[in-house]
Amino acid sequence: MDLLISSLVASAERGDRAAADALFAALYSDLHRLAKRQLARNGAGVTLGVTTLLHEAYLDISRREAAVFADPGHFMGYAAKVMRGLIIDYSRSRQAQKRGGGFEITSLGDEVGDQVADEKELVRISDAVDELAAVEPALAQVVDLKFFCGFSFAEIAAMRGVSERTVQRHWEKARIYLHRTIRETSLT
Repeated sequence: MDLLISSLVASAERGDRAAADALFAALYSDLHRLAKRQLARNGAGVTLGVTTLLHEAYLDISRREAAVFADPGHFMGYAAKVMRGLIIDYSRSRQAQKRGGGFEITSLGDEVGDQVADEKELVRISDAVDELAAVEPALAQVVDLKFFCGFSFAEIAAMRGVSERTVQRHWEKARIYLHRTIRETSLT
């Protein structure tokens, strides 16, 4: 299975549309679980369903021609980042609507959790992760997979092909950077 996935990743990276579709189908259950985790952890009050988020992420990924995935772990990391971005964009849109923005018709999902109480805090964290990605992309990927997707250190290590201890060190470095960045933006 891993050989098939790796082959599909390589073909999709070369622009093979059929391989990209086959990759999505092969990873559908993992991507569905990822979308469910994203919404449960970060989608408080978001009226997106799991399937809607997953399909929106697929459409977003399929439109990007310059996306490069060295292996399935990088693909999942990229998918997690896209889903996080979609949730953040949706949250920002909702905040704008609260301030008099236009209406948007959406489907309601009943699997959305209430874990994140403050959408503004989620946006601040997301912005800080984007800053981190510009400086240390590997650290930002760990944050996406751990904080936003809820993967364990062991799962992240397996996806990235590194030791669990390396993932833990990256997590600690990222947390320090994010804490400092969020604190600085809160003071200004």
